[in-house]
Amino acid sequence: MNVYDGQRMTELLEAEGMTAVAEGESADLVVLNTCHIRERASEKVYSDIGRIVKRAGADKPLIAVAGCVAQAEGREISARAPAVDIVVGPQAYHRLPALVAEAAGGKRALDTDMPLVSKFDLLPARRRQGPSSFLTVQEGCDKFCTYCVVPYTRGAEVSRPWAAVIDEAKALVDAGACEITLLGQNVNAWTGEDEAGRMQGLDGLIRALDRLPGLARIRYMTSHPNDMTDGLIEAHRDVEKLMPFLHLPVQSGSDRILKAMNRSHDSESYARIIDKVRIARPDIAISGDFIVGFPGETDAEFEDTLKLVERIGYAQAFSFKYSPRPGTPAATMDDQVPPAVMDERLQRLQGALNRQQHAFNDTIFGRTISVLIERDGKKPGQRIGKSPWLQSIVLETDAPVGTLLDVTIVSSGPNSLNGVAAPQLERLYVA
Repeated sequence: MNVYDGQRMTELLEAEGMTAVAEGESADLVVLNTCHIRERASEKVYSDIGRIVKRAGADKPLIAVAGCVAQAEGREISARAPAVDIVVGPQAYHRLPALVAEAAGGKRALDTDMPLVSKFDLLPARRRQGPSSFLTVQEGCDKFCTYCVVPYTRGAEVSRPWAAVIDEAKALVDAGACEITLLGQNVNAWTGEDEAGRMQGLDGLIRALDRLPGLARIRYMTSHPNDMTDGLIEAHRDVEKLMPFLHLPVQSGSDRILKAMNRSHDSESYARIIDKVRIARPDIAISGDFIVGFPGETDAEFEDTLKLVERIGYAQAFSFKYSPRPGTPAATMDDQVPPAVMDERLQRLQGALNRQQHAFNDTIFGRTISVLIERDGKKPGQRIGKSPWLQSIVLETDAPVGTLLDVTIVSSGPNSLNGVAAPQLERLYVA
């Protein structure tokens, strides 16, 4: 979602006559789009500000801090980093041009409001896209996990209207996209009325997008287990364009820790969801999120996480050490886990997850699969594409970006696969 927000801010400023540059050294305005989910990400903002100021000297550009750090630390940023000219939260970045004008006039600009009027209604039309595009359909979170700042920085769960989503999807396809990833903090909590006034969930929206000419692939992330409905699971069975990939965070395999996290599910209910999804779509790749070292986590409870990982079998996953976030209930809990213990647990967990990812990648070896060519590779004649299971595929081909090709996988590595364009390949959906 941060990538999506960055793209929209770029389009917003381009509509005002500004031009994006590759490096900050030549910029008149530097926008730092920030994440507050972990302490390290938050602190990186301040080190980046320092580097910009030191590098620029007397020719300092305007500096804007946008996103969740801006929302959480608004006025503190101005006090801690006086070089910052603009602070704008994730629900107010549609006002960025006006804030830039204020700052250019010598006034420090701050907007961390969460207005009732949707920012999406005030953003410019989407411009030409790459073959794969993001589309935010839902924002905010009502789950209030005890470790998470998202409800405080992104606000309550809000679903964009059906017509707005369908219209933007059509515009993305018209602009060159053949794959769309639907985004939300809890994307499968999306609900809305369709054109006939019927209430729909995310599965209904996906089925509507399935009928959109020119759209070849549909994805969505990130989901919450509590919103994984039977209808959405059935969409994985029925909708060919819906890619066989599900990112469904669990965070821990310990039921006591899950309760302390306020996750509202346990390990068994999570595993049952995965079982149902695999019955509906046997070739689906499962991805997840894990936190190690949550306050009070014992060795035995960490072992429960390893057992769940072994039971599920992940194609990929994201794992992190617990990071106390100011204002969250977990930050003041007793029995904070020592950093050295978290380090050891994270290494063990990542070792298990990496082995599973390698094993999943090995199952693709020798197969001929559909690959969406997304960009040029590092070497002449090389292209990078994406498999249905979200793996990066490296191959040599003269097929243009935006092409779907049949590719035979000839080798697999930890993070990418190597392929060869299959004979008699069929090219579809050329942007």
